[in-house]
Amino acid sequence: MSVEALIFDVDGTLADTEEAHRIAFNSAFEQHRLGWTWTRTDYRQLLEVPGGKERIASYIALLPLGAAERQRLLALVPQLHADKTRFYGEVVNDGGVPLRDGVERLLNEALEQGCHLAIASTTTAANIHALLNATLGPRGLDMFAVIACGDQVRAKKPAPDIYRLALDTLGLPPEQALAVEDSAHGLRAATAAGLWTLVTPTFWTQDGDFRAAGLLLPDLGELGFDELVRIARPARPVSPVQALYRETTR
Repeated sequence: MSVEALIFDVDGTLADTEEAHRIAFNSAFEQHRLGWTWTRTDYRQLLEVPGGKERIASYIALLPLGAAERQRLLALVPQLHADKTRFYGEVVNDGGVPLRDGVERLLNEALEQGCHLAIASTTTAANIHALLNATLGPRGLDMFAVIACGDQVRAKKPAPDIYRLALDTLGLPPEQALAVEDSAHGLRAATAAGLWTLVTPTFWTQDGDFRAAGLLLPDLGELGFDELVRIARPARPVSPVQALYRETTR
């Protein structure tokens, strides 16, 4: 069956965005005078929690606080996340987050072959739009037939909901699409949706369990669209009966 779509995660996959996210979280915390600072080690652990608002809430849950203060801070989470999103957009719009190696080339090759592009991400639409505009210019959004975001589904990765939404919107079965991810949570989500998945980890995700990946690479590098399809959908060997039929019909 032919490959009709490539479905990409965003954070860590299209671009190594996590340091920019970490800085933006800390800027939001500073703005609200919370006295919190997430180090790289802290943030690497916090990435086990999918979703920015959920990440803040999980951090608050671990703090030694009274019930009233905990409730006050939990009520502040939506505003903290909104401010963090604004700070992140400023970093991205200033060109601080480039695409990872090979990403733009693979996107262009896929489109040239008539393949649809889609996004399945737990991040917000605002973050996705900022990254695509900053890295791919005005055409960035138009390159993707579907952009599925975390707030559009009930359960975030590692649940398969976001990939199922992308497939349903594309109108394709999983056998006609491939996923590109960077994390163990993303891999679990994609494979649970029935997708063959290529994984390109980063510093933030490299210790994950990627045994279910169809292919594991440090980055997209020189991997071309045609080669990716051959790896994911290898040609079936010709059976003796098929070979005989071909000989008799020449």
